[in-house]
Amino acid sequence: MRCVVLGATGYIGGRLVPELLRAGHSVRVPVRTPGKLAGAPWRDRVEVVAGDVTSAAAMRAALAGGDVLYYLVHSLTRADFDTVDRAAASLVAAEAARAGMTRIVYLGGIIPREQRMSRHLASRAEVGEILRAGSVPALVLQAAVIIGSGSTGFEMLRYLTERLPVMVTPRWVRNQIQPIAVRDVLYYLTEAATLPGGVGGAFDIGGPDVLTYLQMMRGYARVAQLPRRVIMPIPVLTPWLSAQWIDLVTPVPRAIAVPLMESLINDVVCHDHAIATLIPDPPGGLTDYQRAVTLALQKIRDLDVPTRWSDADLPGVPSDPLPTDPAWSGGSLYRDVRVRHTDADPAALWQVIESIGGEHGWYSFPLAWSLRGWIDRLAGGVGLRRGRRDPYRLHVGEALDWWRVEHIERPTMLRLRAEMRVPGRAWLELSVEPREAGATYRQCAVFEPHGLVGHLYWKAIAPFHAVIFGGMARNITGAAESSRVKPR
Repeated sequence: MRCVVLGATGYIGGRLVPELLRAGHSVRVPVRTPGKLAGAPWRDRVEVVAGDVTSAAAMRAALAGGDVLYYLVHSLTRADFDTVDRAAASLVAAEAARAGMTRIVYLGGIIPREQRMSRHLASRAEVGEILRAGSVPALVLQAAVIIGSGSTGFEMLRYLTERLPVMVTPRWVRNQIQPIAVRDVLYYLTEAATLPGGVGGAFDIGGPDVLTYLQMMRGYARVAQLPRRVIMPIPVLTPWLSAQWIDLVTPVPRAIAVPLMESLINDVVCHDHAIATLIPDPPGGLTDYQRAVTLALQKIRDLDVPTRWSDADLPGVPSDPLPTDPAWSGGSLYRDVRVRHTDADPAALWQVIESIGGEHGWYSFPLAWSLRGWIDRLAGGVGLRRGRRDPYRLHVGEALDWWRVEHIERPTMLRLRAEMRVPGRAWLELSVEPREAGATYRQCAVFEPHGLVGHLYWKAIAPFHAVIFGGMARNITGAAESSRVKPR
């Protein structure tokens, strides 16, 4: 089958593409910024095209000649996400019909019956209805919380359980949820490509366990071998207040946490298992919750997390362009440049650079970085706690604490784009130039101010640059000289 995957830079889409390739399908990947896929291991095995689901011309070109369309996009991080998703689904359904495609496959959420739906769930349901109303048969798979390394739901669960031995929680922790392992979601999506023509409809998919969120947290604690968590539900915590708490305790930003928390007011349990009439259960059966958590934790420990929720762009940050050339040419710019000559081996210096952030830190004034991270979180930004997927290797487009990896020329240059809240745009470029004896380390921080506030911001923090950036350059070269970073 000729499959077109919309949303390949997202959590599910990035995992589905290699599954489709393994099953023998050809895959086309339309993305707004093709550079985000530069580090994907399957990049050279698919056709990557520029495409935006809000552009009819782009979708017409992207869908031409395709058989099966996977619709795995949503605009959750935007304030007007339901309006944008409604328009995008209508446009894509029309263009899929024009292209003569045989099926649309959409992953939505389980729709609660006789309960008021959250805005998030209502939007997911509406998108499914729009796709099914088109002339192309649409298979809508509806899932609750997906358990897998890197998924938003799993990361929220993990951070809350690991960091809070005692929790005061809203009463929704007693609502029922039927979680599903990400491996089972991918199984259903992959099998959907080969269903007979004309097959469509909405089907719930879920694992074998129906649990409360409280039971899920305690179950996670058991698998992770943590002491039993004390959880005290109280009625006064609203989903909005819960989202603010999650914003502080976990890496998940408020823009994502709020709509997800609002959805937890509903019971999300499969109404039936009718999907088995079309797609039989996976070989060996569906994965139970404890097994799903065990597999997710093992993936994290093995540094084998192919996609994360943080790989997707976040609102209010300059995350769209991923150019191969610096985006700071022209305009009014401020720079802080540090150059140091070192007798360290260039390879050792590059390893320190590519290992920066996450558990290795930023090599200068940790308290200042931590404080700035908390300020950013309080301001609605991403903060420092997104960490990194792998402690030693980076990929273009992935999140690195409050930065986004914009460009890598291994083993000579790394460029990061800031995603913290600042009145302008900022980059940090770290580079290595080999010499006859050792290497030259160059560090360039660039800030493009927006308005008077941006200029004042730079001038206000300039006195601290000698400590922050100067110390960073000294410590990075020092780490390379003493080989304090463990070789991979």
